[in-house]
Amino acid sequence: MSLTHPLTTTTFELTGYRVVKSFGVVRGIVVRSRSVIGNFGASIQAIFGGNISLYTDLCEQTREEAFNKMLTHAGQLGANALIGVRYDATEIAPGITEVLCYGTAVSVEPVRA
Repeated sequence: MSLTHPLTTTTFELTGYRVVKSFGVVRGIVVRSRSVIGNFGASIQAIFGGNISLYTDLCEQTREEAFNKMLTHAGQLGANALIGVRYDATEIAPGITEVLCYGTAVSVEPVRA
């Protein structure tokens, strides 16, 4: 289950809030490999074309895990928001991929009218 909350954004501003403290960059990293059985099942799906759900599910789970690790890292620093959130992926070796989720951990407070 994702730990997301409304104060996490890909932008560098949160409408209605102002940044009062920056904790710097936080990240969540997951390194995942595909199993032989998963590759076989995906190959069968590829024969028929369309979405290869085995890989889609694996990618979604990996991104969610990296995102949750990033949120945990931010929480440990005392942040209540994340701005500039991004994902990156790198193939470390054939069939082994690193997924990185990163952003800037900040403390925000509502802007008063």
